[in-house]
Amino acid sequence: MVANDLAQRIPDEDVAAKRAEALDGVLHHASPSEVIESALRIVGRERLALVSSFGTESAALLKLMAEVDPAIPVIFLDTGWLFEETLAYRDRLIAALGLRDVRSIRPLDEALQREDPNGELWFSDPDACCRIRKVEPLKRALAPFDAWINGRKRFQGGLRGAIPVVEADGLRLKFNPFANVKPADIAAIYAQAELPPHPLTASGFLSVGCMPCSSRAQPDEDARDSRWRGRPKSECGIHTVKT
Repeated sequence: MVANDLAQRIPDEDVAAKRAEALDGVLHHASPSEVIESALRIVGRERLALVSSFGTESAALLKLMAEVDPAIPVIFLDTGWLFEETLAYRDRLIAALGLRDVRSIRPLDEALQREDPNGELWFSDPDACCRIRKVEPLKRALAPFDAWINGRKRFQGGLRGAIPVVEADGLRLKFNPFANVKPADIAAIYAQAELPPHPLTASGFLSVGCMPCSSRAQPDEDARDSRWRGRPKSECGIHTVKT
């Protein structure tokens, strides 16, 4: 049965990969708004979600999405380790942008009790901490959807340096509307829409995730350098593990 299931799944993933490649060719130079509009038209609102951390650059993508359709579901992973400022910022942006369907997803209590009963897993095994607090909750949250939108950008470097505009994520389509944008483009969206900044940017945080694994950036650092400082880790796993 397992072999048969696998045999049936492989062609499906091949089809998803070919479809993503074809769409990327069409949308490779499209504007972020055009990418979001295309995703909505191709998949439909009921089968499309946007995943947002409500971090330091998130308002720009959320603003463009709200202009296309503010009822597109937004998935927010509330890990239990987020800054209070991020939770307040989420609520402020929901109100300011008129977002109609923001879903705050938390890790399962049984997973936390089993694998992180003392709340110290972030220190001993940050990959496992991200798995139970981000990767597994996102997998559950995306179950009803055929495609998702995220805010990664090539200028962030590392594994993000060559992302396409559309890619396959297992059987799902994954849209990266901001793949081609520059920092100045993000700043322009904030300025033109008068978007509020994340409260922690004034304190030197260029990238904000969970409290134990986020730090203030130094003058010569990129935003992602301040995450998981001192560890050979640059991604939480939601973009490196198939959902």
